[in-house]
Amino acid sequence: MGWLAKVFERNPSGLHWPRAVMFLDVALVPLLIFWAIGHEQYLLSAVFGLLFSALADPGGGYGRRASHLAVFGLIGAAVTALASGIGADAWGWLVLASFAVTLVASLAIAFGVHRFIGAVLLNVWFIVALGLAVSLHHAAHISDHAWAQTAAWAGGVALWLAVTFVGWLFTGRHDVSQPMAELPGDTSRRRLTPQLITFAVLRAVVIGVTVALAFGLNLSHGSWMPIAAIVALKPSLEQATLASAQRLVGALIGAIAAALLLLIPTSEHGLRVFAVERGLEVVALVFFMHGAALRFWNYAHYCAAIAAGALILVDLPQPSDYAAEGYRVAWTFCGVGISLLALLLAGLLAKHTAKPPPQQA
Repeated sequence: MGWLAKVFERNPSGLHWPRAVMFLDVALVPLLIFWAIGHEQYLLSAVFGLLFSALADPGGGYGRRASHLAVFGLIGAAVTALASGIGADAWGWLVLASFAVTLVASLAIAFGVHRFIGAVLLNVWFIVALGLAVSLHHAAHISDHAWAQTAAWAGGVALWLAVTFVGWLFTGRHDVSQPMAELPGDTSRRRLTPQLITFAVLRAVVIGVTVALAFGLNLSHGSWMPIAAIVALKPSLEQATLASAQRLVGALIGAIAAALLLLIPTSEHGLRVFAVERGLEVVALVFFMHGAALRFWNYAHYCAAIAAGALILVDLPQPSDYAAEGYRVAWTFCGVGISLLALLLAGLLAKHTAKPPPQQA
C-alpha cells in the first residue's frame, strides 16, 4: 500500500485546468483541418508539435520566444522527416538513427537544462514518429508521406507561435512567464563531464537495443518498448524505479481505456463507422487535454491520459483487439525492465571502478 501510495501521490498545486482547456481549444484547429482534407493519419504529428512546443516555450520577450521555438520547430521537422523517411527501411537503419538521435539529445545538457528538456522531448517524438511510420507502412490502404508528416509537425509548432503572438498582443506586448513554470528554465552552459557523457552513451545504447528488439524481431506494436525505455531512463536508479512504476501503471490504464474505446468501430458499418471514428478523435484530444492538466499533478495519471490518446490516434486507421493492447503492456514492461537493468549494471560498475578515498595517516 505504501508503494501504491507513492505511485499515485498527488501534488495539488500541479493541477492546471485552464492550461488544459486552452490546449484543447487550440488542438481543435488541426483536427478540423484534417477532417476537411480527409487525412487524419497526420493529426498525431500536428498534436505533438503543438504540445511539445508549449512544453519547450521558454517565456520572456516574444522575440526570444519566437527564435527559440523556431529553432525547436526546425529541429523537430528534421527529426520528423528522418523518422518518416526510414520507416520502410531495414531495421538496422532504424537502430543507427535511434542511437544517433538519442546520443545527440542526451549531450544537449551542455546547452543548459531547459534546452536539454527540449532535446529529450524531440527524442521521445522521434521514437513515437518512428513507430507511427512503421505502422502506417504496414497498412497498405493508408497513404503516408514523409513531407506531409513533417508539414503537420511544423504546422503544430506554427500554430503555437500564432497563439503566443496573439496573447502577447493582448497583454500589451509585455514579457510573459514560462507557460510550463514547473519545468526548469536554466539555459546556462555546462561542461560535459565523464559522468554526463557516460549517461548519454548509456541512454543511446539502451534505446538502440530496444529499437533493435522491437523492429528487428518485427514485434507486434513493438515501438512501445523503446518509448517505455526512454521514459524510464533517469539519472538515478531510485528516480528511474518510481518513474518506471508510474509509467507501467499509466500504460496499463491507458491501454485498457483505449482497447475498450477502439472496439466500438469494429461492430459498426457504413456511415456509423465514420461518425464513431470522428468521435473517437475528439475523445483522443480530450485525453491529451487531461494529460496537459495532470502532468505535474501525478505522473501515472498523466501517462494514462497520454497513452490512451496516442493509442486511439495510432490505431484508428486499423482498429485492433484486446490482444494488441496486451502486446503493448508486455513491451512496456520489457522496455522499463531493460532500462532499470542497464541503470543497475551501470551503478554496480561505477562502484566497482571507483577509487577508494585516501586513508589518513
